[in-house]
Amino acid sequence: MITKSLAPRPSSLFGYNVSLVGVVAFAIILGWTIIALFAPYIVPYSVGDIVDTDYFGPISGQLWLGSDYLGRDMLSRVLMGARYTVGISLAAVALCCFCGVALGMTAAVIGGWFDTILSRFLDALNSIPSKLFGLVVVAAVGSSIPVLIITLAVIYTPGAYRFARALAVNINTMDFLTVARTRGEKVGYIITSEILPNIIRPVLADFGLRFVFVVLLLSGLSFLGLGLQPPYADWGALVRENIGGLPFAAPAVVVPSFAIASLTISVNLLIDNLPRRIRDRSA
Repeated sequence: MITKSLAPRPSSLFGYNVSLVGVVAFAIILGWTIIALFAPYIVPYSVGDIVDTDYFGPISGQLWLGSDYLGRDMLSRVLMGARYTVGISLAAVALCCFCGVALGMTAAVIGGWFDTILSRFLDALNSIPSKLFGLVVVAAVGSSIPVLIITLAVIYTPGAYRFARALAVNINTMDFLTVARTRGEKVGYIITSEILPNIIRPVLADFGLRFVFVVLLLSGLSFLGLGLQPPYADWGALVRENIGGLPFAAPAVVVPSFAIASLTISVNLLIDNLPRRIRDRSA
């Protein structure tokens, strides 16, 4: 007797099996990305303009999310907050993954004292609590967009390094790497042409996870008052600014919190539901 499975099969798109959850998560991420890119052109009011005579004003036809603690339009501030949250986080994670992956592959190929010294240094850096490190650096140097990007990148570079090095060490023991060395190939060629193409898929998945970590840490620093300075604000700063008005104007606090949650959860769900051929280099 032949039985058929009643479990829903993932649909196929361009030769990849995709799930509905992954598609929805991708749509949310794409939506926030578009908002971040075009926020200055779609905000109804300038982020610093006081447009309401009352603070924590209610939702109305003119103010779709009400006003904040100074009477500024919350919708405009949330939309512009997406630009800063996504932009700073993306720049920081791109910098940390580039540095971490490049150093990890180089250490795996060269080995010896270079690998030992670099690994111990980054292990020591990784042992410092991330939020404490961020607090000390931002409090000492000052809060600006370049400082935030560099600080966040430094915090998460050791993790990206360890991940890339572990992958590269496994690839480095394979026969085709031995053949490349026998041919007399240089370190740069081995890294870019032999190792990187074989680890790029899990590295991209790790990129997404680190983006989530950076968004959460940036929001945490901003909630503590060490993020962007007024009148500009990311989502974490919007929660901090309006937390006192939660009983009076819940959207001023709930909407930025929901924005952080929707972005980070969507990235996690997208990574979890990536096609196996993308997520797993052995597939």
